[in-house]
Parts: sequence; C-alpha cells; structure tokens
Amino acid sequence: MPSPFTSALDALLDKSVLLGYSSIGPAVRRRWWPADPPVGSLTGRHVVVTGASGGLGQAAATGIARYGATVHLVGRTASRLTESAEAIRRAVPDAELLEEVCDVSDLDAVRTYAAELRGRLGALHAIVHDAGVMPPERSESAQGHELALATHVLGPLLLTEEMRPALAASESPRVVIVSSGGMYSAPLNASISDDLEYRYGRYEGIRAYARTKRLQVTMAELLAERYASDGIAAHSMHPGWADTPGITDSMPSFSKVVGPILRTAEDGADTIAWLTAADRAALGTGRFWCDRRPRDASYLPWQHDDPAARRSVWEQCCAAVGIDPHVA
Repeated sequence: MPSPFTSALDALLDKSVLLGYSSIGPAVRRRWWPADPPVGSLTGRHVVVTGASGGLGQAAATGIARYGATVHLVGRTASRLTESAEAIRRAVPDAELLEEVCDVSDLDAVRTYAAELRGRLGALHAIVHDAGVMPPERSESAQGHELALATHVLGPLLLTEEMRPALAASESPRVVIVSSGGMYSAPLNASISDDLEYRYGRYEGIRAYARTKRLQVTMAELLAERYASDGIAAHSMHPGWADTPGITDSMPSFSKVVGPILRTAEDGADTIAWLTAADRAALGTGRFWCDRRPRDASYLPWQHDDPAARRSVWEQCCAAVGIDPHVA
C-alpha cells in the first residue's frame, strides 16, 4: 500500500493533469504501484482486444501476450492486423495470437463476429475495448449511428452483451474499456441526452469524442451492476497522453505542444494489460483507473453526471443495440 506521502504525491500528479497525464506520471508512480502479475498468469485464457491494429491496442495486446493469454486481435483491416501481429511477435516470440476482422461500429458485423467467436470458445477471460475514432465531421456507421458513438459505445456494449455467456463461463472474467481523461470535460447532461447523436446540434469532433469517452465510464459502471450476478467485473481506464495516432493524427496542434512529454504507447497501455491479469478480488468492479490505481470519475461539482441524463442515455444506447436496459 502507498504511504501517506506517496498517496498525496499521486493525488497531486492526478489533479495537476500535465504531470499526471504525461510521461512524468508513470515514471514517478512506477516506484510504488502494484507489482506485475506473474509471467504466464493468463496461460490457457483467451482475451479479445479491439483496436489492436496499432497504438494502444497493439501495446496492450503485447502486454497481455506476455502474461501468456491467447490474444484475439480485432480490427477493421486484415493487413494491418497482420502487421500488428508481426510486431507483437517480435516483442513476445511465443505469443499466441489470432487475427480477426470486425468493424465494431457495424452492429451487424459485431453480431456475426460474436456468434462465430462463441462457437469457438468455451470461455472468454476478458474483452478490452480499445477501438477508437475521432472524425472531424459528423459521420455515420453502417446502421446510421454517429460514428464515435457507434465505435466507442454501441459496438462495445453489443459485443460485451453477446459474449456475456462466454465471459460468465470463465474463472475471473473482466471487461476493460479504454476511455480518456478528456471525459472529465463532458459530464452527462440534458444537452447530451436530448441530442445523443448530434442530429441537430453543431458537430465538434473533439467534443463528440470526449462525451463518448464519458459514456464509456458510465457504461463500465452500469455493466458492473448488470453483470454482478455472473461474477463479471467491468472497469474503465484512461491511458494518459500517449504517443499514438489517436493524438498525433487527430490532435496535431496539441501533439506538437506536448510532444516532448507524451507517454509511450507501452506506458499508456500498461494499466490495460494489468487490469486483465491482476487479482480479481483486489480490483473490485465498476472503477475508473489510471496508472494501476482507481481514480475519481469527477473532481469538481460540475463534472458529475445528471441522473436523469445518465438514465436516458443508457436507455437510448440499449435500445440502439436491442437489449433491455433493466435486465440484470
């Protein structure tokens, strides 16, 4: 357990944002954070990682492979998955990898993929939802949903629900959703619930990204409640500011300013891999993590979700993927 001094320093890093989210955060926190799970601790278990073609997803899959899991690399493009698998095998020569094409924004594709996967697996240890987009203009998925919402929330919700039986069959199953520190800027309120898919208001790519990232935190909390009877844990996390295409390509001005202190993709993904392998009892469920420690989902009064908006958004998302929001 961290001492009072390290706890205070950790809180300072977190609330300063710049220090905690940059490469400084893991460089300092590594001195006291929980130990790595043993190498081989996930041997014989299967873990699905979406967005595994590069960036955080590839780095997370590499870390999970080191723990011995069979990793299902999920992405939209077969050639990019092959390149990612080759990179992972260079880092982990004995990695057990499966390359599986699925666009998680396409709900029909998700249903097809999940049905095929259920047919192959008796049990699934974990799903890591990392697939992400930040379109500069409003775009739609195959089913006509706003693309960021479909990719970050609807697809992951449906895939998790479809794989619930396989997760429940595992010994210590968990779901890990990769959110962002940007979610602090987008608490759920009536303006979001009234126009969840930007059908009426002016579209802003960064804003749309932030609010779907807030929705991911809410989704993890609600899935933790929904799946409690099955023993399935659900967590969200944020990776800090990592040197990945998600920042360098989508936010070039920001990347240029903070580039010298961006985390590596490996540091950003460390907590993702750790959450799949750490002791289930010690982790609890329904938490929001960064650098191997649970964080508050709101620090300031205005960052708290409006309960009515939270309920409305959840019901809209469940309706979009065809599940009952009230079924435990």
